[in-house]
Amino acid sequence: MDRDPVPGRPGSNLAEFTVTELSRALKRTVEESFGYVRVRGEVSQPKRHGSGHVYLRLKDETSVIESVCWRGTAAKLAVRPEEGMEVICTGRLTTYPGRSQYQLVIENMELAGEGALLKLLEERKRRLAAEGLFDASRKRPLPFLPGVIGVVTSPTGAVIRDILHRLADRFPRHVLLWPVAVQGEGAAGQVAAAIKGFNGIAPGGPVPRPDLIIVARGGGSLEDLMAFNEEIVVRAAADSAIPLISAVGHETDTTLIDFASDRRAPTPTAAAEMAVPVRAELIALVLEFQRRLHGGTGRMILERRNLVEGLARGLGDPQALLEGCVQRLDDRWERLGIAVAGTIERRRTRVAELGAKLRHPREVMTAARGRLQSEARALGAGLRHVVAAEESRLGRIASRLTLLPIRIRVGDGDRRLAELGERMDAGYARLVAERASRLKAGAALLESYSYRGILERGFALVTDGAEQRVTSAGDAKAGMPVTLEFHDGKVDAVVGSGGLARRAETPKQPRKTEAKAKQGLLF
Repeated sequence: MDRDPVPGRPGSNLAEFTVTELSRALKRTVEESFGYVRVRGEVSQPKRHGSGHVYLRLKDETSVIESVCWRGTAAKLAVRPEEGMEVICTGRLTTYPGRSQYQLVIENMELAGEGALLKLLEERKRRLAAEGLFDASRKRPLPFLPGVIGVVTSPTGAVIRDILHRLADRFPRHVLLWPVAVQGEGAAGQVAAAIKGFNGIAPGGPVPRPDLIIVARGGGSLEDLMAFNEEIVVRAAADSAIPLISAVGHETDTTLIDFASDRRAPTPTAAAEMAVPVRAELIALVLEFQRRLHGGTGRMILERRNLVEGLARGLGDPQALLEGCVQRLDDRWERLGIAVAGTIERRRTRVAELGAKLRHPREVMTAARGRLQSEARALGAGLRHVVAAEESRLGRIASRLTLLPIRIRVGDGDRRLAELGERMDAGYARLVAERASRLKAGAALLESYSYRGILERGFALVTDGAEQRVTSAGDAKAGMPVTLEFHDGKVDAVVGSGGLARRAETPKQPRKTEAKAKQGLLF
């Protein structure tokens, strides 16, 4: 008679389950009772696996539930899970038999109220502002009339059409579109890559480098605009060397890229208006400036003419001013003629007086000839004195000119040359002796490493028919012809099952010492 091991508790009457059966039963029970649930909690330990799946925990003050979001669903989440984020997850509750735990398979995730998201954004804004990314000193002025405008937005939305239409109305410009996703998983990375890509275009290349960048997106909820609140986008906008206009959402929408950009536009259309002036207004302004320039130039010329006329009236009649000058010039001319005539007359009288005082020309020539002869005699005596002095100086120099220093240097050179020859012969003899000694030592060392010394101690070298060495018994097959080399000759043999059978004996080879004796010495 069977008895229960514990009174009052069922024993052997219970149905028996295997572990797998029990796990499957629990899985069906949990999935049937909680087929589709909505759970609110705080994200803890989020981790993205290499396969693309996201594993995390949802917790509150007292409990924790394991959660998983498969790769296809994770790519579509509007919110990227981060540590400490309070979210509301919708999905299926199931079990994982491999670890005996239940888990939530997340199909949708949203922030638990706008306040939590705003708190997250405020904390991120405060941290980035502390790094100086929002400082006014970093912001650059926009170009007055950019030649090329780069636009970062979705290629299929109405934003790009609004921007192109507004630019065409105001001032047509060359527009480069960098297509990106503006919401969802990976949108932030695409926007940041587009900003960096525009900055990476080299000037003068096949693709023109933009003078201005517009990052634009239409309106949407706070979750839809989260891509432009990501840190990677904010840093890319702050690091952009090209001036950047942010036009994300409507006028009441504010994202973190607005603080890092050089100018914020309330709408994408307003960004296009900020980018270029109105061409008609610009033409009208230029014409107005032209009209004002012509008017100012005309007024300035009229004022200068009036001024010149006034100064002319103050100067008086030029003819009257010149009459006095002409009269003084005539007077000076008449006085100059009288003075010149008097000077000529005085010079003529002086010349006549000097001519009367002069002697006869022959006497003058005789006196001049005497003076020249005396001067020639004095010049000859001086030249003879100079020649004598130079001859004396050259004689003294010639006495000092001798070949003795040259002979001394030649003798020294001969002695040094003889010494160098002797030294070269001695050095060459030493070098030859040293090389011969090294050669003998190398020959001895080579002989010590030769295997023939081992053969002299009773060993033999076994080679096959191809003169390849046989180094193990496993390589020696029965019936294989081999050659046994001893220190005094070679013997042919055949490998048998019980040993070696000798075939013939090769002639005795001369020993190495004898071969060396025949070779002779090199030195």
